[in-house]
Amino acid sequence: MRFTVSSNDLLKALTAVAGVVPSKATMPILECILFEAEDGALRLSATDLEISIVERLPIQLELQNGKEGARRVAVPARRLLETLRALPDLPVQFSADESFNVTLTTDQGHYKMVGFDGADYPALPELDEAHSLTVDAALLRRAIQKTAFAVSKDTLRPAMMGIFFQVQPEEGRVVATDGHRLVRLRLRELVSETPLEFIVPEKATSLVAKLAAQLDGTCTIRVDERHVAFEMGPVRIISRLIDEVYPNYEAVIPVENDRRLVVDRDAFLSAVKRVGLYASSTTNQVRLTLEPDHVEIAAEDIERASEAYERVPCAYDGEPMVIGFNAGYLTEVLGNVDSDEVVLEFSSPNRAGVVMPHEQAEGEDLLMLIMPVMLNTYA
Repeated sequence: MRFTVSSNDLLKALTAVAGVVPSKATMPILECILFEAEDGALRLSATDLEISIVERLPIQLELQNGKEGARRVAVPARRLLETLRALPDLPVQFSADESFNVTLTTDQGHYKMVGFDGADYPALPELDEAHSLTVDAALLRRAIQKTAFAVSKDTLRPAMMGIFFQVQPEEGRVVATDGHRLVRLRLRELVSETPLEFIVPEKATSLVAKLAAQLDGTCTIRVDERHVAFEMGPVRIISRLIDEVYPNYEAVIPVENDRRLVVDRDAFLSAVKRVGLYASSTTNQVRLTLEPDHVEIAAEDIERASEAYERVPCAYDGEPMVIGFNAGYLTEVLGNVDSDEVVLEFSSPNRAGVVMPHEQAEGEDLLMLIMPVMLNTYA
């Protein structure tokens, strides 16, 4: 295999693929990126056996000593990337001989490393009989960003360690929860003629969101029983699905909330952040006292003899109430709201609070839920 390419173009392609390369692997070949020569293109692949990324880069193959050389070679990812990052933008000749020795040559230098036989690289999954749908890449990125913060890290609840996609002919739903917080984003433009439900691991969705930020256009999502593939431009991300049943999230969303609070989002969020600094390091609890014209945010840390409270103007149409939340969880939920004002709905101090933007973005319906923490007394 021999070709000449811009160092920046090769680095850009490799960077997208390298996001899945493990830093330390039980199989050394997994720390490599697979180079495969195709007609008029270079196929770059990487996998950690759970997630795989493939990208095609247009090239023109050259003969070396009248031979093609190795058409498949696994190249150590770290050394290759660090070499390209250290080079200016200039033409680089890449070559791999039949013994899988890899050489980079520029008009300024020569760099050689030992590769591996590409035939030994693990085969990437093929999605046969997959269902497919197409969605705007920016919309997919937004859906992931709005839900990823609530994904669970608890390995004892594997179903909640990913983002749940529930796609129907009428609308799609993207859901994440860790048992303390829940996000449900309904999207009018995320639809499929065939109803689909699948859970994508958080690492895979993070890679998809990063790629979607770099590429314009649409994303084709292909799903079979075990895998999902996200195809954007020349890049394809393939992930094993989480083979679990997602919890019945609708059952935990309160439907009869007779207490409604509307407050300026920035003022409320800033106050929670400041007061949260004085919360107990053990519970990280802030207490909200709801009154008709204001909400009081208070926190105390008895061990450190510190306390704080602030009042923020609001419109509240229910009976006065005191409810407690984890300051970190409340901050993340409020930070996920885009509108100038945020709506919080409650039923009682020991039931989940519902958080929504006062004005929903076009084509979507965002609902978040946050579980309260137990206070010593309820007002």
